[in-house]
Amino acid sequence: MTHKQLGHFQVSLLALGCMGMSFGYGEVHDKKEMTKLIHKAFEFGINFFDTA
Repeated sequence: MTHKQLGHFQVSLLALGCMGMSFGYGEVHDKKEMTKLIHKAFEFGINFFDTA
């Protein structure tokens, strides 16, 4: 995974948008499944999680 400097942090060029995981877009998803998804993304090198 390629990373870029963002202030003092090295962040992945790809991010995972997390807002729809718990509210905001339609139905709420299973918390255990969303936790697995976050862990899998981290395993692939994603370290930028958009929670806005």
